[in-house]
Amino acid sequence: RSAIIGLWGKLNPDELGPQALARCLIVYPWTQRYFATFGNLSSPAAIMGNPKVAAHGRTVMGGLERAIKNMDNIKATYAPLSVMHSEKLHVDPDNFRLLADCITVCAAMKFGPSGFNADVQEAWQ
Repeated sequence: RSAIIGLWGKLNPDELGPQALARCLIVYPWTQRYFATFGNLSSPAAIMGNPKVAAHGRTVMGGLERAIKNMDNIKATYAPLSVMHSEKLHVDPDNFRLLADCITVCAAMKFGPSGFNADVQEAWQ
């Protein structure tokens, strides 16, 4: 818990969120199908420069912040979001793991091996 809160306090969600979502869309291109309304996703450069990708990345990080602030009640915190993504948007739940992995990679790149060691990664996962 303290490792998660400590790492979150050092992160810039407005920077990390767009990076992580863009990485997910580039590395796992089939995830782009959920973002058809986002415009040009035709290349890594287009994805990295897409303002809708950046905005949604910030939204994702806002959701993570809510979870961190409600660690004792994460299921209830995420219930409405879960229903929307599964029933309205029909997002395959495996894609959330892919995005989470991209968030982890971006955080590890930001902090390096001393700031994002195995203990921090274990807590973060």
